[in-house]
Amino acid sequence: MRNFKALTLLLLVSFATIGCFEDNDDIPIATSKINDFVWKGMNLFYLYKDDVPDLANNRFSSNNSEYADYLNSFQRPENLFESLIYNRENVDRFSWIVDDYIALEQFFSGISSNNGMEYQLFKFSTTGTNQYGVVTHVLPNTDAEAKGIKRGDIFYGIDNVQLTEGNKSQLLRQNNYTINLGAYNDNGTPEVSDDSVNTTSESISLSKSIYTENPILVNSVLNVGNTKIGYLMYNGFTGTNQFNTELNTVFGSFKSNNINELVLDLRYNPGGSVYTAIILSSLITGQFTGDVFSTEQWNMEFQEVYQNQNPELLINKFINNDNGASLNSLNLTKVYVLTTKRSASASELIINSLRPYIDVVQIGTTTAGKYQASTTLYDSPNFRREDANQGHAYAMQPLIFKSLNVNGVTDYFNGLTPDIVLGEQFNNLGILGNQNEPLLAAAISRIMGTGRFTKSKSNFLKITNGSEDFEPFETGMYVEKELPLNLINNFLFE
Repeated sequence: MRNFKALTLLLLVSFATIGCFEDNDDIPIATSKINDFVWKGMNLFYLYKDDVPDLANNRFSSNNSEYADYLNSFQRPENLFESLIYNRENVDRFSWIVDDYIALEQFFSGISSNNGMEYQLFKFSTTGTNQYGVVTHVLPNTDAEAKGIKRGDIFYGIDNVQLTEGNKSQLLRQNNYTINLGAYNDNGTPEVSDDSVNTTSESISLSKSIYTENPILVNSVLNVGNTKIGYLMYNGFTGTNQFNTELNTVFGSFKSNNINELVLDLRYNPGGSVYTAIILSSLITGQFTGDVFSTEQWNMEFQEVYQNQNPELLINKFINNDNGASLNSLNLTKVYVLTTKRSASASELIINSLRPYIDVVQIGTTTAGKYQASTTLYDSPNFRREDANQGHAYAMQPLIFKSLNVNGVTDYFNGLTPDIVLGEQFNNLGILGNQNEPLLAAAISRIMGTGRFTKSKSNFLKITNGSEDFEPFETGMYVEKELPLNLINNFLFE
């Protein structure tokens, strides 16, 4: 039996148009009120609720003072939220809470403060603390592009301070900083164990500004012999109507050019909208409209309600249109996907959900290992953006379900392992979209049947972080769907 009465819940997990927010100082609100929102939201939706004793429905007696004392024992909503996370290190690495949901909404729409330099951090020694950055790509029309930064540039310091495990977050989260460039030294051997970065006197100052990133970084048709290969570097499942339309347009170009093969480059894609993942998978295929793309597994209570009343709502299906606009589907039976450790959530959902239907050839390194989806919860009677409490701007992004493909495959905590293991060489990254770029070249070689690759992991450096790790928010995998009132009224009212 639940010990509080919740208002009827209609969860709309889409992001409203960004508007004005009243000054919090005009409408002060006690921390305990925000904590009440945190606990109730997590009690209702959290995927791992059944594993957290403090989220049990019978955790508090009918005497409200016990619940009030519990809430008042946490001085900050962040502290309460973190106390409710199940096994942060090994299971739930991806739930989070923010104190500015307007900035969060902007971020999910692709808007952030950015200088345009996207990078990975790595280190040579498993025991040393020094780290180094390598530029993976530069966003167009940004300060980094204007300053001439390019893919493959190496930096060892920020503001003349050597990057380390301990200072990297503070240094790289600044709005303005100077990178100290270095030169990669492979010491004339093919192994990486003796590689190093030599310092130089060259430095470049960078400034962040508000920027809207188009997830379509590169798209082209490559003519290799008599084969036409479509290539798409897709860097985020942003989920906006504009970018979904542009994605459909790219596939329209692929279709009109009669491509024979497709290379989907997700190596730097941290994920995002489940709906956009469904669109992209449906564009790649097209012959499976109406079939199961993925299914969802919620916490025990929500799962039971779904199973008993409308199990179809647990199923995401392949589609043939985007809000009425026909998809330019290719009807392919094979796709080549390029991945790294930075390929996460919705990127992994694409691979896992397509594998039962078509041949997915994964090339690169093992993915991040995120199979759970989250949603944004606001402090309102129904947890929607509308009527959100104007006394604060807290919102939560808890995991609410995990995704399974049509065969029930999920829980790939350690990531998805590639068929062809090939790490990026930081002293030979190549040009994205160029046929000679190593990962793309490997895909072309497999397509044309001109080479063999072994699963050797000994000749590339392991990355420690990507630039997205220093954003104010995580992208993750999130859903945009409604939960109908008639499905859950009985669940909320007892």
